[in-house]
Amino acid sequence: MKRHLRLFALYFAQYAKVRLAYKADFFIAFFSSMAATVIGFGFVLVLFTKTPQLQGWSFYEILFLYAFSLVPLGLFNVVSWNLYEFGDMYIIQGRFDRILLRPVNSLFQVIFEKFRIESLQEVVTGLAVIGICTQHLHLGWSLTDYGWFAIMVACGAVIYLSVFLILTSVAFWFEDRIGIVPPVFNMLTFGRYPLTIYSVFIQFMLSWVIPFAFASFYPTTHFLGRQELTGYFYLTPLVAAAFFTLAVAVWNRGVMNYSSTGS
Repeated sequence: MKRHLRLFALYFAQYAKVRLAYKADFFIAFFSSMAATVIGFGFVLVLFTKTPQLQGWSFYEILFLYAFSLVPLGLFNVVSWNLYEFGDMYIIQGRFDRILLRPVNSLFQVIFEKFRIESLQEVVTGLAVIGICTQHLHLGWSLTDYGWFAIMVACGAVIYLSVFLILTSVAFWFEDRIGIVPPVFNMLTFGRYPLTIYSVFIQFMLSWVIPFAFASFYPTTHFLGRQELTGYFYLTPLVAAAFFTLAVAVWNRGVMNYSSTGS
């Protein structure tokens, strides 16, 4: 663990130096990311100019849910760059051969070779909006709640990582430059609103097939004091652990199936 933490620090420091060497490019990416975040919050504001509540959820409750979803998603986005490009860069171009020659876990290398540093603004923005919503909703959190908050953020990030790692691993069997990650990524939006507004089929999909609801909606209900879904809240760490275990198993199976480019 100590060795891998040191390697992570070295990977991050080295990539940050490279990324910040082109400051204009970095700031363009940062402000583009920030603009997308602002537009997302703007949509919530526009939505509530038409209706005072959404399935019993007030404006600040929806805003809290949306902001909470940004925190684990932002952490995931920081390390997810290579998952989107894995099929093209590592499989089709044969760069995965280089990964296998190093005495470090292949998954560790792929995830931490690149960072989307500008996505850290999603974490900061999400936490800031959560603070504002907490005041408006008069939520009194105990020290335990803050502990659970940190745990649920970590679980949410692990769930996002697990889902997209499984989808990325498909590239070991089906070589495709784009893959199936983009369509599923678009489903992240569903997890930013109350699950109860969707059909039973969508609720099932977002809970047990692609568990984005456990990354945002179910944790949020606890922090907002909604007791009707308490059982799902405490299931979140188990869901995160189960999907991460499955994702690592699929990845390892894919690595065993890898046969290089032959060039």
